[in-house]
Amino acid sequence: MGGFFGISSRRDCMLDVFFGVDYHSHLGTKRAGMAAWDPEIGLQRKIHSIENAPFRTKFETIFQEMRGTSAMGCISDSDPQPLLIRSSLGVYSICMTGVIQNDDKLIDQYLSFSGGHFDSMTGGRINQTELLAALINQKSNFTEGILFAQKSIEGTASILILKEDGHLIAARDRFGRLPVQVGRSEDGFAVSFESFAYQKLGYEDWRELGSGEIVELSPEECIQLSPPRKEKKICSFLWSYYGYPTSTYEGVNVEAMRYRNGALLAEQDLEKGSLEEIDYVGGVPDSGTPHAIGYANRSGRPFARAFIKYTPTWSRSFMPATQADRDKIAKMKQIPVHSLIQGKDLLFVDDSIVRGTQLRETVEFLYENGASAVHMRSACPPIMYACKYLNFSRSNSDMELIARRVIVELEGEEGLEHLAEYADRNTERGRKLREAICEKFHFASLEFQSLEGVIQAIGLDPCELCTYCWDGKE
Repeated sequence: MGGFFGISSRRDCMLDVFFGVDYHSHLGTKRAGMAAWDPEIGLQRKIHSIENAPFRTKFETIFQEMRGTSAMGCISDSDPQPLLIRSSLGVYSICMTGVIQNDDKLIDQYLSFSGGHFDSMTGGRINQTELLAALINQKSNFTEGILFAQKSIEGTASILILKEDGHLIAARDRFGRLPVQVGRSEDGFAVSFESFAYQKLGYEDWRELGSGEIVELSPEECIQLSPPRKEKKICSFLWSYYGYPTSTYEGVNVEAMRYRNGALLAEQDLEKGSLEEIDYVGGVPDSGTPHAIGYANRSGRPFARAFIKYTPTWSRSFMPATQADRDKIAKMKQIPVHSLIQGKDLLFVDDSIVRGTQLRETVEFLYENGASAVHMRSACPPIMYACKYLNFSRSNSDMELIARRVIVELEGEEGLEHLAEYADRNTERGRKLREAICEKFHFASLEFQSLEGVIQAIGLDPCELCTYCWDGKE
């Protein structure tokens, strides 16, 4: 995923931007970078890998290395950024959140007429932020360039640019799949993926950008360069998983949505009368926990943390290169509370079931520690399509998704013609999907939230939400 944060201020803002970027660490685990503008030095930039250490430890010396009254930074789950670009539009720094799916096509088009080149990474890949800059630079100003780039891109690109005059340009992606929010203080303006990041720094909410909207921020004002588009498709998965609990998108708080979502899941089970044997309700930490609290409050079954994630040395999502190592790390984090596990019938709520690899490890861990039964509830419907807009599932193909794989095991390729039936818990195919996953993972029972339930919990108009990963509708 990734996220960015920036400030244009009347005073040095490096410390505030440092904290603002750090508050986006839940959105990425690969690289981080900061750029700053100072009237004497001009533009500066630093990028570090954060795969084995958090943002703070890599950038704690940044105050001796950089200074500026305007600055920005990003957490990235993909390519190094922000980049420093020199072009006909001037010298500027740029970063983005999202993904460009048609990058090969755009690269070939650019090279066919420009006579230029790109800095190639290992394996011949091109940094997508550099490609984005190349698209923007084809026009005579930033506004036209951003509009051209976003229209050309298949995927998603929210953009933050720091210019050589110290002004920031922020652009929300064309369909508003990701949030871009603006805050204001007496010293200037802040722009952020997460509004709580600038709120903690003394900025008040100014407004949330609309789909495709472009603004320019200076210490004195926020000027609209291009108005928002009417169509909006914000990612529903932000509320279920990616969003931080204190975050609010489109006026809907993440934590409150998860409570509502869990309560709706419990209502389904109460209607079926399937909760008699449950001793404790718990969440698969961390994002499953508020869904579980909502479930427990509505069901009347006590909430308990049957295992705890050890955070003093596992304070962030460490992502080794191999699946085997990831599974090992996931297991090392989990510390059991034996008195809450041994001989108990447990029901867990997870934010989603994507590939299911780590969930299998969790269930085995619970049985190894004496659980009588482990029931599972997913706060999302079955994920049937790998995201092509944000790559939130980390899946390279649809067949990495557990629901897809089980459907093919049950019915062969023909089963893929009936994905909507398999996603519906009220159909025979839906029942078979749940039974097959239960058998594969040793669940005592499994239920998914319905698509209607997720939409109800969010509370926005369905036409404003992207639900592609569940229903394949663009």
